[in-house]
Amino acid sequence: MVLGAVAVAAGVAAFFVPFDRPGLGWLVAVLAATAALVTAATGRRDPAPDGSTSGPPPGTMVLPEATAGTDVSPETTARPGAAAGSAGRPDATGAPGRAADQAPDRAEGRAPRLAPDRLVWAAATIALVSVGYVRAAGWLFVLCLLAAVVTGVLAVVGGRTPLGMLTAAWLTPAAPFRALPWAGRGLPRSGPGGSTVGRGLATVAASVALLLVFGLLFSSADAVFADLVTGLLPEVSVGATIGWLFRCALIGGGLLGAAYLLAAPADLDGLRVAPAQPVRRLEWVVPLALLDALFAAFVLVQLTVLFGGSAHVLRTAGLSYAQYGRGGFWQLLAVAALTLLVIAGATRWAPRTTRADRLLFRLLLGTLTALSLVVVVSALHRMQVYADAYGATRLRLAVAAVELWLGVLFLLVGVAVVRLRANWLPPLVVGTAVLALLGLAAVNPDRLIAERNVDRYRLTGMIDVQYASRLSADAVPALDRLPEPLRSCALWNIALDLPVDQVRTANLGRAAARDLLDLSPLGATALSCPTLSPQVRWGP
Repeated sequence: MVLGAVAVAAGVAAFFVPFDRPGLGWLVAVLAATAALVTAATGRRDPAPDGSTSGPPPGTMVLPEATAGTDVSPETTARPGAAAGSAGRPDATGAPGRAADQAPDRAEGRAPRLAPDRLVWAAATIALVSVGYVRAAGWLFVLCLLAAVVTGVLAVVGGRTPLGMLTAAWLTPAAPFRALPWAGRGLPRSGPGGSTVGRGLATVAASVALLLVFGLLFSSADAVFADLVTGLLPEVSVGATIGWLFRCALIGGGLLGAAYLLAAPADLDGLRVAPAQPVRRLEWVVPLALLDALFAAFVLVQLTVLFGGSAHVLRTAGLSYAQYGRGGFWQLLAVAALTLLVIAGATRWAPRTTRADRLLFRLLLGTLTALSLVVVVSALHRMQVYADAYGATRLRLAVAAVELWLGVLFLLVGVAVVRLRANWLPPLVVGTAVLALLGLAAVNPDRLIAERNVDRYRLTGMIDVQYASRLSADAVPALDRLPEPLRSCALWNIALDLPVDQVRTANLGRAAARDLLDLSPLGATALSCPTLSPQVRWGP
């Protein structure tokens, strides 16, 4: 049953996925893959002749060698038909292992239930891929696909600790190759009624014949239905067939590996790095106190900028807006990233056995976290000054989104410092990053950039039409507000590259742009705006 579901999902995904653009096919493919993996995770196993239930592949899931002091015993690895976790052995918190809680599932012949956090990762994966149906910006969809790979791995393999997440990434590439023997044992065998393979092929042939005959009849009876069928049918050629087979094998291998990992789950939640040897109090208090003092001095200067206005700093330092915005932003971004490493190191090596140690830990790291938030706000302010002076771009918007995410991350770190517990922090780091990316997709970044630049044009009379013409179809409603001939020059390249979508490449952003351009055709031509920028341009 699992192999059949994987084969169908691979065929559907190989047919529907448009690798050249965002479209509905990506969402259809991920939904088909999700259905196949749900079959592997929750399907009921057939009883064996002796009355027992047949489990997943024999053998254990071998985890990478843990660091010294990490408890990874044979009981913590997956066994046939066992859920992740040791059978009744208490975990690090003293609670019984998950396998003990899921023993009734094994006795009833069902696969173990997935943890709620893995269901959340699965929902996040679907949401990220669905961006390809809503937004036309290719750069945004690439970011969402990369994030969907991470959330998909966490949904299939699991892992709540940093070491567990790294182990999940290590297990995933090798899973398709390890799944081959398991798939071989699951192939259908000949039964009393004849060859199961032959009967299955006959069923497929009969289904295809019925669909072909009635599909042709319905197509000849209605032109709209004929257009729909034409959009769904693939291109029939040697090259297209070879490409489809290659995609089917590639996607099928990945789904087979994911099904194998779900059938023989490994316990990654208990993987933790061994505790480090604490250092002496002065060895960590003095460096952190000095670092806090340095941050405080910098923040006092930044308060002049935040509350006194950037014009004062520009007059005092003799800088331009570009020098001020670009000169310190990347340094502040590096400071924020390095601060997180410092906090992580202090959390690992600073002792917290006595009340005085815990008080110093909260005071010094809490101060550093609060001052880091001011640094993040300062970096955002610099980027805002730069964008107001020179316009909005994709890079500036993406960097601002990263800074906002860092601000949320520092707030979470501050909570962890006060509570002296951070076991819940690693999943939230990934989760907030995914939410930030989905939030960026929700605000429609290309349209937001175009609206900011159009509003700026109305105030200053300056706009970079050449940059605006390189935005995606999402920006068409905002660029349509420009007067002629700027409107036609800004929309010319977008309209020229706007493809005709079929069902699998359907996209709401491109459809809205196409409807708008049909209602208001372009008045200029490529010859009338050769430079695509009659106004003053600014640098990136």
